[in-house]
Amino acid sequence: MKMKYNLNLMAILLVAGCFSACDSLLDMAPEDTLSPDTYFANETQLELWTNQFYSQFDAADDAALTEAEDVVDTNLGTLLMGQRMASNESGWSWTMLRKINYYLQNSYHCKSESVRNEYDGVAYFMRAYFYYIKVRRYGDVPWYNQVLDSDDTEYLYQARDDRGLVMDSIMSDLDKAIDMLPTAKDKLHVTKWTALAFKSRAALYEGTYRKYRNMDNADKYLKLAAEAAENFIANSGYKLYTSGAEPYRTLFNSIDCVDQEVILTRKYGTEANVMHSIQFNIINQRQGLSKRMMNHYLMADGSRFTEQEGWETMEYVDEVKNRDPRLEQTVLCPGYVQIGNKDISVNDLTSITGYRPIKFVNASAYDGSLKAYTDFPLFRAPEVYLNFAEAKAELGTLTQDDLDKSVNVIRARANMPSLNMVEANANPDALLKEYYPNATSSSNTGVILEIRRERVVELVMEGFHLWDMFRWKEGQQFTKPFYGMYFPGPGQYDMDGDGTTDGKNDLLLYTDSKGSFKGTAKKIGSEVILSEGDKGYLWVHSNITVSWDETRDYLWPIPADERVLTGGVLTQNPGWTDSTNFD
Repeated sequence: MKMKYNLNLMAILLVAGCFSACDSLLDMAPEDTLSPDTYFANETQLELWTNQFYSQFDAADDAALTEAEDVVDTNLGTLLMGQRMASNESGWSWTMLRKINYYLQNSYHCKSESVRNEYDGVAYFMRAYFYYIKVRRYGDVPWYNQVLDSDDTEYLYQARDDRGLVMDSIMSDLDKAIDMLPTAKDKLHVTKWTALAFKSRAALYEGTYRKYRNMDNADKYLKLAAEAAENFIANSGYKLYTSGAEPYRTLFNSIDCVDQEVILTRKYGTEANVMHSIQFNIINQRQGLSKRMMNHYLMADGSRFTEQEGWETMEYVDEVKNRDPRLEQTVLCPGYVQIGNKDISVNDLTSITGYRPIKFVNASAYDGSLKAYTDFPLFRAPEVYLNFAEAKAELGTLTQDDLDKSVNVIRARANMPSLNMVEANANPDALLKEYYPNATSSSNTGVILEIRRERVVELVMEGFHLWDMFRWKEGQQFTKPFYGMYFPGPGQYDMDGDGTTDGKNDLLLYTDSKGSFKGTAKKIGSEVILSEGDKGYLWVHSNITVSWDETRDYLWPIPADERVLTGGVLTQNPGWTDSTNFD
């Protein structure tokens, strides 16, 4: 029987400590304690070793706070602030790869082929995942499929391999994983279905990254993405959760993940004292969806909100009426009652944009730092459906049947009308064309934009959007102002939809004095900044100008100290400079 990852954490660290004396690619097992000849002998030992590989996955707090332009908080982060530097780049760690390769070189000591194959599958999956993260961050990186010793000078000072070679190696590792991993659903461990889901993700990233930069072999990866996703859709047995009045909201505030839809989860719980702070961060970092993000939500009848009369200056209570039901299951809207509460939570502009997230929010007891233990999904079925539709659309092979088994399954769960391919292509959304100006200009432009809309709405706060903008080559959008709610000027505002005008539970924006107002009051010009002075959109980080270098900023710099260690064999990424003087 498999043991839960979170309950194994201490055992993992203990065993890993026996085998890894220091944090280096060259570490070798201490021969005076345990050796691979005696350790990699049975299923328990293989599981304990491979369980440490799961620590590669983002923690819930990191994924939910990924910096981009869709969700904003009080800190723009190093990427948008232009603070990445080769002198302090910390992502170039190869310790996990060493542990994975060490396992693959020694797992043969387990005599049970069936046991060995399963955990070898885990290792191949995790090596693919390790390299996917590296390619996404740095582009070309050295490919290592063995543990290095101190005399392996040929490999120690190896140059960066072309990202195509690395991505092909990732695909090869994933194919091995798909063949080796079990088919039974297991939300705590990678399976064949996790590997297929991840292959669709990684191949889509590479295919679109290449397509939007006119690089070779874009279609090769797009086809691999579509094939992996279609295999998953046809054979995995995963279905979207549809129970209850608000299935989307329930899916994300459940203590235990909904495993009919969630393929792999990061487990949190009181048993091992592993908690997260998503609810705390929403409050204390004043997290909020941007106006740009909110504009993606359609009306409930499938029409475009941004084609409604007066949409640009619509006030909050009217703005959120009759929209895609996922909006009020993601954002605090009039009438929202937090789990465990009886009273309505009134929007008091705690959120920096006014649009306060409620996704992943459970009872108020979890509002404190490291108090929440709702599971965090790492892979779930709707992403795979969207990967499938997008890959086919970018290839130009998408059909209405393809949409009906992917995007429209997701829309059906939200009680939204189906996406019609002919109609979408005949009338592309003008605002989405403005938001994604680099989108493919073809007969499929309209449906590609609609698939992007669906991806933004469905996957918000799950750690995807920044990387989607990277692969679509839309970094210039990060330089636009960060806007929130619209306010036509000073005065009292009904924020809970009850129509009150006496100040109870409402908001006052003022310029001079709030007088006797007893509700939430914010002074214009200091506590809130409006885009047009005394009226307009809440303007977040109005004092910061974000710049974006198209040549440089889609990749991170190679750390300067690593370049020194290799005598300049490691080249620097385009546009980045360091103090090594090798280039």
